[in-house]
Amino acid sequence: MGVYVTGFLMALKGLPMTLFVSLLAVAIGASFGLLLAFMKMSKKVFPRVISKAYIEIIRGTPMIVQALIFAYGIPILLQGLGVPFKWPVLLIPAIIVCGGNSAAYMAEVIRGGLQSVDPGQIEACYSLGMTKRQANRYVILPQAFKIVTPSFGNEFITLIKETSVLAYCGVVETLRSAQLWNANTFETFAAYIGAALVYLAVTYPLSKVVAKMEKKMSEGAA
Repeated sequence: MGVYVTGFLMALKGLPMTLFVSLLAVAIGASFGLLLAFMKMSKKVFPRVISKAYIEIIRGTPMIVQALIFAYGIPILLQGLGVPFKWPVLLIPAIIVCGGNSAAYMAEVIRGGLQSVDPGQIEACYSLGMTKRQANRYVILPQAFKIVTPSFGNEFITLIKETSVLAYCGVVETLRSAQLWNANTFETFAAYIGAALVYLAVTYPLSKVVAKMEKKMSEGAA
């Protein structure tokens, strides 16, 4: 039993990095996702095409492939072209990949939230003399973000688990911490069980909180 406790504690050392990357990625995903959502809803062709292409490419390729491209592929490509480039720390491409990946999913969530707001409210804003920007800022966005808040929670939980792919890019998060301990002790089963328990200890309570939020919102809407 002691070896499993040790495995859990060793994996736990990487949890702060996991949570840091996940929180930052959700913030980036929400901000960039909002922009992508507006671009996809635009009446102009060019923004719609760019947004759709980005979302399809990101959602259609594995996150681990994206991470490897940014962490190793891009530096090697630039070096081959004669540009001396190396990431100062591998945490930078990790955050870019996780944030960019989250944005592709958040864009669809936010777009759904925006479209769920009664169109009559927009007309009411215009009748009061508000500009489109003012209507979005003071009326539409607050309601839309309230609707999609539980989805933000679910995305955060998903990112906590998906950041495990960063272990293959040299970022010492939860899984990588377990791998390093396994490399020193050869306690493979205990190491990965420990990592699994760390993820479960974090995501299970969070999932319950999100479920309560969704239930509260559904009751309020009824």
